[in-house]
Amino acid sequence: MDVELARTFLEIVRARSFARAAEQLNLSQTAVSARIRTLEQRLGRPLFIRNKNGASLTGAGEQFLRYAPMLVQLWQRARHQVAVPAGRRAVLTIGGELNLWRPWLIEWLHWMRRSAPDVALRVQLEVPDSLTDQVSTGALDVAVMYAPQYRPGARVELLLEEKLVLVTTNPNAKEIDPNSYVYVDWGSEFAHHHELSFPIDNHPALFVSHGPLALTYILEAGGAGYFRQRVVAPYVAAGKLHVVAGAPSFFYPVYAVCSAQADDELIKLALDGLRSVAAVDQGDRILASVASALV
Repeated sequence: MDVELARTFLEIVRARSFARAAEQLNLSQTAVSARIRTLEQRLGRPLFIRNKNGASLTGAGEQFLRYAPMLVQLWQRARHQVAVPAGRRAVLTIGGELNLWRPWLIEWLHWMRRSAPDVALRVQLEVPDSLTDQVSTGALDVAVMYAPQYRPGARVELLLEEKLVLVTTNPNAKEIDPNSYVYVDWGSEFAHHHELSFPIDNHPALFVSHGPLALTYILEAGGAGYFRQRVVAPYVAAGKLHVVAGAPSFFYPVYAVCSAQADDELIKLALDGLRSVAAVDQGDRILASVASALV
């Protein structure tokens, strides 16, 4: 069976709509409908009930949903193995959230090049939902993210608890200035703790969803915001940013989501590297805390 038929089926299930699935697949709605008709003809059963609210599964569709992810996973694994470049023994596919790649996962890439030069790497950046979907279908071996969703066919492991600290370009600042504060979207848990800590400042004038973008803006225009401690450490050391004394900090866990279909040896290798980088990061924080205490 054409794996694209199964992939289209899964996208409709996820989107609950033929029209939204067509948008996600960059296809016309007619093409999506044709694929599903072909799939239904091959299976001999209708798979969807279409109505004004979208599309829902029939009984046969519910049964096929048990097998469609495995079909896609099997194809992905086969494609990856066939695509192993000359001189490499295997391919490892990894994805990560955009906010995580600088500098933490950059260091992981260096670790992999040093420790496993015979492993080819496929790397991509995605939003969390897409990363989780790709791990569960076998398109990715590992995904590194902040708030994973638990899905069949994947396991979740804690790697590190990062720390978000309030920094500012004003060396004399002792509290948040609403006029220069940049709210960085670190997710729902951060939003909850932020609201408890700053109940008056619930409607910031500048809201940014991407940490590196917000940091670049603050460094150029001035202001304050919450950022990962390790990322801002060089700017603090250079005097370009200052940690706001007495401001609350927030812990921000980082997880690895691993595909159950991936090669166990490759998964172990990837996790060893991620934990090695995490251990260095935690060591840097301990040294920074000791140095701060001695000042």
